[in-house]
Amino acid sequence: MTYCVGLKMDRGLVFMSDTRTNAGLDNISTFTKMHTWSKTGDRVIVLLSAGNLATTQGVVSLIEERSKAPDERHPSVFGTPSMFQTARLIGETVKEVIREAAPSGQNADSFSASFILGGQIKGGEPRLFYIYPEGNFIESSADTPFFQIGEHKYGKPILVRAYNPAMTFEDAVKLLFVSFDSTLKSNLSVGLPLDMQLYEADSLKLGIHKRVERTDPYYTAISDGWSEALKLAFQSLPSFSE
Repeated sequence: MTYCVGLKMDRGLVFMSDTRTNAGLDNISTFTKMHTWSKTGDRVIVLLSAGNLATTQGVVSLIEERSKAPDERHPSVFGTPSMFQTARLIGETVKEVIREAAPSGQNADSFSASFILGGQIKGGEPRLFYIYPEGNFIESSADTPFFQIGEHKYGKPILVRAYNPAMTFEDAVKLLFVSFDSTLKSNLSVGLPLDMQLYEADSLKLGIHKRVERTDPYYTAISDGWSEALKLAFQSLPSFSE
């Protein structure tokens, strides 16, 4: 399985994804689920993926192939005039790959994949989209400032409770670390290492990128600290009485 999050706030965008694709006692594979395309001063595009691995890799490979020579190959993520048009392009690519992978008579559901797309193109604002397996999409809003794909139910409560659009990048990373730690502790199919990408609004260049390994001291401190804080919070609650 997978867990990926794209978070929009006043300062910009924060993306995080795990890297586990298979889980079992003796079968664990690691693949990145985060891909970026950027041209400093013009655009930054970040794509997170979840679902059928062959489909997600097919979509990313096709986008990558068409971005190599954007003047000669169309359509390209380097040629779209807005993030909305980029979302349309990704959606069409998803449908194209699934259509070729699941010919007539086969169940297309087994080839399904979903994506989180975020970034900024010169002349527009930072934007965040959720792209469904059918290729259609929705955009984030004040009511829905973040998107999750994959195994999202364990990590959602902390996002809902603690998200603040005015938060700093430092607090946003802390928030996502707690969300991912809760998911990792609840589901074996999500696992380290994690990929993290920051994007500062209007910078039009990629921000900090980090791969978080199991031995990362900050992640360890957050994991241990959150566990201890939950215990203390539980103990401070009033006891039940009849």
